[in-house]
Amino acid sequence: MRKITVVAVGRLKERHWRDAAEEYLKRLAPYATVDVIEVVDRDVTRNEARALAEEAADVVRALPEGARVFVLDVGGRERTSEEFAAHLAERALDGDSHAVFVIGGAAGLAEEVVGRAHERLSLGRMTLPHQLARVVLLEQLYRAFRIQRGEPYHR
Repeated sequence: MRKITVVAVGRLKERHWRDAAEEYLKRLAPYATVDVIEVVDRDVTRNEARALAEEAADVVRALPEGARVFVLDVGGRERTSEEFAAHLAERALDGDSHAVFVIGGAAGLAEEVVGRAHERLSLGRMTLPHQLARVVLLEQLYRAFRIQRGEPYHR
């Protein structure tokens, strides 16, 4: 995959999250074009269903045409880093040159968004804050490219 888009509900407000994400985006630059699209997160404490629906509408509008869509979902498929690298390489060989990874906000993702995904991907069975999930995803993408190219990376 030469183009990656991360569609994330919410911004990285704290500097430490921004710094970590920016570091991995910088490391990814030699391997792929990576864009991050942030959609506004809504207040889920008043009306969670409405907030999820509004976030879903924004996410769906942000999905690029023709891209392979992965949603991060605790119920999705878990893969090792090596399996993830191989899977991305296989998708690229199948002609998928653009991957989109969608990260939900505090209440997760609406079924409308999950239903548009080609794949559901889990970063593990534990619930992660969406800020940390973004950093972990970017790190795993970087690791996947290093693995694909046979470049050294710590285990």
